Amino acid sequence: MLNVIRHGAPTDRPALLIAHGLFGSARNWGVIARRLSDGRAVLAVDMRNHGQSAHDPLHDYPAMAADLAQVIEAEGQPMDVMGHSMGGKAAMVLALSRPELVRKLVVLDIAPVAYGHTQQPQIDAMRRVDLGTVGSRGEAEAQMQADPAIAPFLLQSLDLSERRWRLNLDALEAAMEAVIGFPEVEGRFDGPVLFLSGEESTYVLPEHRARIKALFPHARFARVKGAGHWVHADRPREVEAAVRVFLDA
Repeated sequence: MLNVIRHGAPTDRPALLIAHGLFGSARNWGVIARRLSDGRAVLAVDMRNHGQSAHDPLHDYPAMAADLAQVIEAEGQPMDVMGHSMGGKAAMVLALSRPELVRKLVVLDIAPVAYGHTQQPQIDAMRRVDLGTVGSRGEAEAQMQADPAIAPFLLQSLDLSERRWRLNLDALEAAMEAVIGFPEVEGRFDGPVLFLSGEESTYVLPEHRARIKALFPHARFARVKGAGHWVHADRPREVEAAVRVFLDA
């Protein structure tokens, strides 16, 4: 079972399950999850090979969707599901393969398509940290030689006390092609879906809409002004407001 961080108490509204993106964790969603939990239970999970969840050599979207299904089944009733980037793809595969478990779906800044870029440079940067000697996050950041815009985010997964990354770098590196891709999944999800993207992001493009509509015929689209791919970090209040309106409608 995935590690789950719970916010709020169960109500008569469906609970919300949040799946983070690559290199993230449930803790990244603390502020938004707490605010959305004022009227429903919110469960943020560490995806496999991230955070406090188990490490596993298998890291593909059918496996990640099965993990999410296990969490929902343990709660005993369908849930609303929100996922960002990698988590968004896992949430889409869940909705397509187990539609009975999902009431409404929110997909943050990702489409059900394969992408041409890779996140290998981030793995290379993390591997440059000398875990045997590093004494501070500042020292680790200097060793990483990573993009200053991304380094603080990656460092959230560094456990200095245990001198290890909470990320399974070997599994993530081996699965990179699967992570940037999207599996062949039969069926479609006929429930309500919101594709919420950053205005300044290029992850969800007009040419993706035909594919999205084929899989999610009731999909709606919205963009958050002033936000990039990490839309929830760039504009948390705007994302919270849009998600609240969609889930409560």
